[in-house]
Amino acid sequence: MSEGAAAGEAEEAGPQASVIIVSRGRAAELRRNLPAFRFQTHRDFELILVADPAGLAVARELNLSQRMKLVEFDEANISAARNLGLAQAAAPLVAFIDDDATPEPPWLSRLLAPFSDPSVIASTGFVRGRNGISMQWQGVATDETGADIALDVNELETTLWPSARCVKTHGTNCAFRRSALAAIGGFDPAFRFFLDETDVTHRLAPSGGQTAIVPRAQVHHGFAANASRRANRAPTDLHQIGRSAALFLRRHCPAPRRAEALDTLRQGQAERVARYRKQGRLSAAEEAPLMASLEAGITEGMAAPLTDPAPLTAAESPFKPFPQGSGPTAHELRSCGLIGFRRALARARADAASGQKVITLLRLSRTPRKHASWFDPAGVWVQRGGLFGRSLRSDPPFRLWRRAARIARERARIATFRSPES
Repeated sequence: MSEGAAAGEAEEAGPQASVIIVSRGRAAELRRNLPAFRFQTHRDFELILVADPAGLAVARELNLSQRMKLVEFDEANISAARNLGLAQAAAPLVAFIDDDATPEPPWLSRLLAPFSDPSVIASTGFVRGRNGISMQWQGVATDETGADIALDVNELETTLWPSARCVKTHGTNCAFRRSALAAIGGFDPAFRFFLDETDVTHRLAPSGGQTAIVPRAQVHHGFAANASRRANRAPTDLHQIGRSAALFLRRHCPAPRRAEALDTLRQGQAERVARYRKQGRLSAAEEAPLMASLEAGITEGMAAPLTDPAPLTAAESPFKPFPQGSGPTAHELRSCGLIGFRRALARARADAASGQKVITLLRLSRTPRKHASWFDPAGVWVQRGGLFGRSLRSDPPFRLWRRAARIARERARIATFRSPES
């Protein structure tokens, strides 16, 4: 199929898949997001958690450990952790999602659908930000310097792109044929953080396969704090960014372009740091040490060993199905006001307990407040905002609505990415 051509999105029972989650220092995020996998419409998958002891304890606390594959790993190297997950992945397709991301119910079904075409070796979906409304990532490709290139992508239809375009498979929302990943050795542990998925995309490029962008395969990404950034997204260390950028350029960028690419990186990070300082997210005293950490990382990356990873072997353990029951078959949107919300939420939680229905609770106030959405671990999607507020970036800050019309609009909008029937 040619670049940008539409692909089918049939959501009938698909192939087996292994879903890999890497977690370190985020037990609270796992406690909130692991329950969402109970509501996946695709039912033939296993769930592999590669985590520190605290993360594995959450799986046991939630009584999920007997239905999951648990791998203990407590090092700051996401590529090594993902490879440990791949070693346990027994399905022909492997999906990845972050520990601070929540999948919409049809996420896995839609992400896997393009693989019915044997030429497809990878797929990626859209990522919503922490407010559950705005988009954080959509269709992007990368060049030989690792820089993003925006793609013109239909927001409702799946499109296929030749692997040579190096479509960015976002680490919090992507899937691959395990055989394709195994052939290139999976993720390169030299990339401890940053550009790890981009390196994979570029090493897969010569395969001649295709990558699917699936807009309606969506996750909500909390963008939680980690070892190198705060919860407000301000960086605390740029060492790994500099190191991975240098490694990437050595492997994928022609030598005459590397110096220019590194200067572009320095300028971009300096502008980023200055922007966060002006916004009050960083202090003036933090600016110079951050830029120094970037330089130290670049120096290390230019000197670090860099060899192609060896091919991976077959899975070390048999397939271990995670889902129980048939899963949700319908979506129901319920509405309430500020008064009565707790009662409505308690009722929705009770009705969601069976896992047979996806429930969205829409809490509307008579205000122009912007909308936000989140997943309640009991199994309910909650959206709150003003009757006259916006839930799309294209909405005006204030618009008069009749309550019934606004509820109908939100029901139709949400159904495109949440309803098992859409």
